[in-house]
Amino acid sequence: MSAAAANTKPVSDIKKPIPLPFVYTFASGAIAGCTELLLLYPLDVVKTRQQLDTAKNGTGMVQTFKNIIAQEGPGRLYRGILPPLFMEAPKRAVKFAGNGSWGALFTNNGQRKNTQSLAILTGCFAGATESFVVTPFELVKIRLQDKNSSFKGPLDVVKHSFRTSGPLGLYQGMEATFWRHWWWNGGYFGAIFGVKAQLPKATDKKGELLNNLIAGTIGGFCGTALNTPFDVVKSRIQLHGTGEWTYPALIKVARNEGMGALYKGFAPKVLRLAPGGGVLLLVVEALSTVFRGYLGPPYL
Repeated sequence: MSAAAANTKPVSDIKKPIPLPFVYTFASGAIAGCTELLLLYPLDVVKTRQQLDTAKNGTGMVQTFKNIIAQEGPGRLYRGILPPLFMEAPKRAVKFAGNGSWGALFTNNGQRKNTQSLAILTGCFAGATESFVVTPFELVKIRLQDKNSSFKGPLDVVKHSFRTSGPLGLYQGMEATFWRHWWWNGGYFGAIFGVKAQLPKATDKKGELLNNLIAGTIGGFCGTALNTPFDVVKSRIQLHGTGEWTYPALIKVARNEGMGALYKGFAPKVLRLAPGGGVLLLVVEALSTVFRGYLGPPYL
């Protein structure tokens, strides 16, 4: 055996960079989330309006958008943005930091090879963690986005919830939120892992950014396709403050309005979350690269 061959390590023996510290993944996720929200929030308002419509033949996305502008003014498309804006930093930060933390646990801090099954499991657990953070903000947002909402602002919603349901009133719909985030994150991170494995390996920064955009967009679509039915019932449970369980509520909607009702709001939701997933991943990866360069080894 030649000296060169003897000194060459197998690819499997080359140590991968260790996960970034929590504070850096937190910052990356927070900045990425706020960027995506400010760009695409009006689609979320349209999505919620469609989901709260219990008519069998609900209004389409474009007509809902037109109706809001014509009847309520364009500013209504940003009504309720403060709760998700305040939520976005911890939400996205917990999503990506949770994914990193659970991923480190499941792969023994990078020593065990990651697989698509592990990527899906990691995403599901990250989503479950995220749901505990976002539920109160989601409830306030939904009640402000409702067409018939008479609340003056976020604090008015919080006061009403405390007055009518007590301190835990803000956690109405917690179980539905749990399943919504479980399935979205599992689909999102699982799809990203699978898509990246199929794409040609990037040879430069431009190629890497393109791969991240493609993988993130497909991941956003997959997550949305999986979690929309749970999002529909979550929106309704949180608006009305009912104590319904998620899966019986899914059956109720399908029975009363048809199976298609479980995908009300899908078009604006996927238009936001598919490209939004790409934007998220692009910003997170770009910031992670900056942070790794700043910290140096062993994070490079």
